[in-house]
Amino acid sequence: MGATKPHERWKERLAVVFKRRDQRSWLRIIAQALWPRGGWARAFQYVQHRLRRLPGTPEQIARGIFAGTVTVFTPLFGLHFVVAALLAKIMRGSILASILATFIGNPLTYVPIAVVSLQTGYFLLGMRPREEVDESIFIKFSRAAGDLWHNFIAIFTPERAEWHELGIFYRDVFFPWLVGGLIPGVICGLICYYLSVPVIRAYQKRRAAKLRTKMDKLRRQAGAFD
Repeated sequence: MGATKPHERWKERLAVVFKRRDQRSWLRIIAQALWPRGGWARAFQYVQHRLRRLPGTPEQIARGIFAGTVTVFTPLFGLHFVVAALLAKIMRGSILASILATFIGNPLTYVPIAVVSLQTGYFLLGMRPREEVDESIFIKFSRAAGDLWHNFIAIFTPERAEWHELGIFYRDVFFPWLVGGLIPGVICGLICYYLSVPVIRAYQKRRAAKLRTKMDKLRRQAGAFD
């Protein structure tokens, strides 16, 4: 047998480094996505801690938080990180803060976000779901996903593409949510912005004071040995 190639050795080393000690089942992965280890309160505290320690001015970080919060109120699932980062870049805010702020959207908050956004959208557009398709949001999501999967299969088979459920989803869920999510999203974003600025500023000042105290202590200790 020939010697192992260098890139193959690197792959093996990376596999060892990043390999989980406890192999998780799909059921466990889904369960932890819905309820992370330690609960959502601990996860929120971690995100809050990371936001405070981000580099940048309080205003830059807060603008990133605003961008992430507004993005959570859009139905662009799967693109929230990208949309939040783009908004933060346009606003000259912290991109990392915008990505962390999207964790405001989680299984515990998406239901009230959906209800508020949809009701606002229906009001602004002067519409309501048609009676014959007035099912729950989850049913419309699943049926639209079914159409997407069917159309993907149809690319490689003689099956015809189906757009009926996708059309219902767009008319009754996606478009009203997209329009209606702007107002509550901006309101929540502004609240998060104005609450974040003084908290982050106070944290940065306290951290800088601790660092100065530590540096002064090190200087005194170094002077004692001179």
